[in-house]
Amino acid sequence: MQTNAAVLGFFKAPPLESQMMGILSHIKVLDLTRVVAGPWCTQTLADLGADVVKVERPLDGDGTRMVGPYVTGADGQSTQDSAFFMGSNRGKRSITIDIASPAGAQLVRDLATQCHVFIENYKVGALERYGLDYASLRALRPDLIYCSVTGFGQTGPYAARPAYDSVMQAMCGLMSTCGHPDGEPGAGPMRSAIPICDIFTGLYASIGILGAILHLQQTGEGQFIDAAMVDVSTAINGHLALGYLMTGVVPQRQGNQNPITAPSEVFAASDGYFSMSAGNQQQFLKLLRVLELDAALAQDPRFVTNIERIRHRAVLHEVLQTCTREQPVAHWIDKLSASSVPCAPIYNMEQLFDDPHIRDRDLVLHLPHGSGVDVPVLRSPLHLSAAPVEHRAPPMLGEHTREVLQQWLGRTDDQIDDMQRLKVV
Repeated sequence: MQTNAAVLGFFKAPPLESQMMGILSHIKVLDLTRVVAGPWCTQTLADLGADVVKVERPLDGDGTRMVGPYVTGADGQSTQDSAFFMGSNRGKRSITIDIASPAGAQLVRDLATQCHVFIENYKVGALERYGLDYASLRALRPDLIYCSVTGFGQTGPYAARPAYDSVMQAMCGLMSTCGHPDGEPGAGPMRSAIPICDIFTGLYASIGILGAILHLQQTGEGQFIDAAMVDVSTAINGHLALGYLMTGVVPQRQGNQNPITAPSEVFAASDGYFSMSAGNQQQFLKLLRVLELDAALAQDPRFVTNIERIRHRAVLHEVLQTCTREQPVAHWIDKLSASSVPCAPIYNMEQLFDDPHIRDRDLVLHLPHGSGVDVPVLRSPLHLSAAPVEHRAPPMLGEHTREVLQQWLGRTDDQIDDMQRLKVV
């Protein structure tokens, strides 16, 4: 077993002047994750500069590569690079290895001895037969940080069950609080179009890994991280969950209404819809002035306080919407914003990316891709002044197999050619 001094020496961060490459530029991550939760985690680490090597199945790779639309390469042919895949895999390198073959499993074990972080999202216990479980890899690399992303965690009666984002949205209460209330048209539980449970799990896993890296830096000790979607999906219920635990009252679906503030919902304008919210009494008074409603309305017993406005939300909504229907969305956004009343138009994707503020924030980048064309990529939302994110397009399938095997393991071209002939890579 390595001594702490030896481990810390291997882990040592680069000199300060070289950290412009990225805060985690000295960290190697071996990524055996697929779909969204695990890849979102490793994408975040790649944004921070880590060398993330994604291990994919030969020929077809991560299953999200199979869900269009696809990038069209410089040769005019469709690639295996889909929008679904590209949304969670920027900044990584891709290698293909058949881990089901003994030689492939051994190759991954060899790579694991060269990395600081190993992350996978296979079913509980599935990697043990390949010698790629935590106990097996820890015997080879005692200071390894091993993160396992699963649906139901490593323990409990459901541990062996498979899970997807929609399953977690259903089970963990999120869908029960989203959608129109009973009695309204279209009433019923509603899932988010964005895989919110996957994304939050990926973010929490990356936070756990960052904490483990700090622990490793301080102590020389690696550790196992049990990143369970069920834990995260329950935790993000936040105040709704605590409200139930404190009172025993089950939260109900609210539609587009904010249950703690009124008015705070969607309103119709003459040409579309927008959201506006008055979070305090001053904002409510400003809102009334913008809508040119009688200030005496604020003294109406039904609307005099936020609590009363919540109780009489439907009546208040109708009073306000009678006014908002008279002008277009842009009119109300300009007037309300000028009076410091929180508001926003309800955009579709086309409108979102045409907005001058979104364009000014450079949220869309076009980066060179392995197919020979520039592809659109969403910029990382991380802003670090001293170590800014360096963006790279998501990798093509197996694009870096030879490069990584040479750099990490010192394999020769002939050795790699042999592995290709044997379909190990």
